[in-house]
Order: sequence, then C-alpha cells, then structure tokens
Amino acid sequence: MSNHATDYSLFGGAECVRSPRRTFAAGETAAGHVRPPQDPADFLWLMTEEPHRTRRTAILTAHPDVTKLMGYEPLTKYVVLLVVVLQLSAALLLRHTHPLSPVFVLCAYVIGGTANHNLFLAIHEITHNLAFPGIVPNRLLAIFANLPIAVPYSAAFKGYHIEHHKFLGQDGIDTDLPTRLELLCLNNVLGKVFFASFQILFYALRPGFVRTQRLTKWHLLNLAASLAFDYALTRTAGPRPLLYLLMSSFFAGSLHPCAGHFIAEHYLWDGMHQETYSYYGPLNRLAYNVGYHNEHHDFPSIPWTRLPALRALAPEFYDVLPAHPSWPMVIVNFIRDKEVGIFARAKRLAKNAHANAKEGKSD
Repeated sequence: MSNHATDYSLFGGAECVRSPRRTFAAGETAAGHVRPPQDPADFLWLMTEEPHRTRRTAILTAHPDVTKLMGYEPLTKYVVLLVVVLQLSAALLLRHTHPLSPVFVLCAYVIGGTANHNLFLAIHEITHNLAFPGIVPNRLLAIFANLPIAVPYSAAFKGYHIEHHKFLGQDGIDTDLPTRLELLCLNNVLGKVFFASFQILFYALRPGFVRTQRLTKWHLLNLAASLAFDYALTRTAGPRPLLYLLMSSFFAGSLHPCAGHFIAEHYLWDGMHQETYSYYGPLNRLAYNVGYHNEHHDFPSIPWTRLPALRALAPEFYDVLPAHPSWPMVIVNFIRDKEVGIFARAKRLAKNAHANAKEGKSD
C-alpha cells in the first residue's frame, strides 16, 4: 500500500491511478512520485520566498567566478537581423499564394512559427539589456525584432517581465500567473486544449486586465514603428505578407513544438512544489537557450550563450533539480494529465503591493 494513499483519497482518486513522472533530475530515467498530487480546486499558495534569490546567493558564495559569465552578448543582434530578414523574405515570397493553401499555412507554421517564436525570445533576451552595453540600443533592437511579429508588444513586455522576475508568483503583480477566472473556466481537458491553442492571446491580453502600465515614449515608439511597418508592407506587397506574419505569431504561441516552453517554465509537475523547470534539449538552439530557465531566473544578467556554462559551473545546484525532457510532450501531458492544469501554479500574496507597484514602475 502506498504511503500516500490517504492523500489521494482526498481528491477522490485511488493510489494506483497516477500519471507517470514527467520531470527528472540529471541521471534519472524513471522514478516514483515523491509527493501526492496537488488539489485541482485551487492554486498552490506558498508562504516561502521565491527560490531564485536564495540559490543565487549560494552559487555566488560557492562559485564567485560566476560573475565572469555576466554581460552582454554581441552575437544577439546578428541573429535578430538574420531572422527578421528571413521572415520578411518568406512573407514577400508568399505574396501571390492563397492564405488558405497548404503551402501558405505550412510555411506559416514551420518557418514563420519557429522564426517568430525565436523573435519572442530575442525580445526576452534584449529585455534584460543583454544585446548591447547600453539601455537605449537594447530598446531599439527590441522594437526592430518586434516588426515581423506584426503586433507591438516589446515595450510593454519589458515592464511586465521585469516584474515577473522581481515578484515571482506574487498574485496581482506577476502577470505570468493565470487568473481566478481562467481557473474557473479552463480547469478541464477542453479548457486546457483551448488554453494551449491560444496561449499567445492569454499572454498578450492577461497583463492588461491584471495590471495596467503607464504609457511611455517607448510604448509610443514601439506602436508607431509596428504600425508603420505593417502599413508599408501592405502598401508595397498587399495584405498577404502581413497575414503570413500574423499567422506566424499565432502559431508561435499555439500548438507548436517550441511553444511548450510557455507551460514548461513555471507550471507545477508531479505534485512537487518546484516553481521553475529547465529543459536542456535541442530546441534550445532555436530559442536563445530559454530552456535553461532555472539558470536564467537565478542570473538574469547572464546571456543566452553562457547559460550552459553556468549549469556546468554549478552542477551541484542544477543537476539535482527535475527538468523537462521534451517541450512538445509538455503540451501533450499538460492537456491529458489530470495532475496538471491551470491550477498548477504557485502563488504568493503580494507583499506591500502598492510599494512593489511603485518600485516596478521605476525600472
């Protein structure tokens, strides 16, 4: 008889009916569950501090050389330029192809979805000022990387994402967290299919409902640049290239192999209270190593090219943490497993919410 039998009965299940383990530490290939499943009726509310600050301090003490990995990555701007040119070229080449044709849709999914997902993560990287040594060049590069996405968001993303790092899991501040309404409406298989299919819309619209931002000149410049680009593209080549870019952005945040990272990063798995998960597989090459997510949250000032070096430098901290073996299977398992869903996020009550909001807006 399992030690956790009484825990399972609280959720109306039997101890023999559990999903297999989905995440594993380095060297693990199969292992049993170490915790009972989470109650699907609510989020996991924690009173503990977010783990990254504590681990950062411990790593700095154990490996002071980690500071040598910090700094900007000159390669980033060239990768951004290459992908922007690729997307614009593909869009123009498809200007005479019907948008509902298999060729158009397949190109938008395979080429466009992968490329625009790469640009999402480029903007994520640039948000941390890791492409240039100065703030202004980074902001301008983010706006440039935003152009093939066809919807302006890089300026708003910066504010929300910095708050996500500083106030991880704090309800009402960290807009990466699902809302109570999402929990009530989407906490079933069909709801999870809908959420996974339209992830991009949730991440685009949720922040505005949870926490509005004060408009700045960067928001306006981002909006003006994106609208000017969309208008010029449509006037020059017709509506189909713009439609290709919009379809690419949708697929990039939908049922796309790379889009598994949106769910993989902070959803709770296997009944554990681990708030952040990494992924070390080959799709990182297409996504600025964002799979090294524990490493990224521990040291946001280390650029994408050096995150593997961080893991290698401190294996005693990272190899013991369960990680995802596959991004595509994250989406599949999220939809089919009863033990994970919209409820599977760790939340904290916001501390001094007004003061935190003020501090977040000052960045």
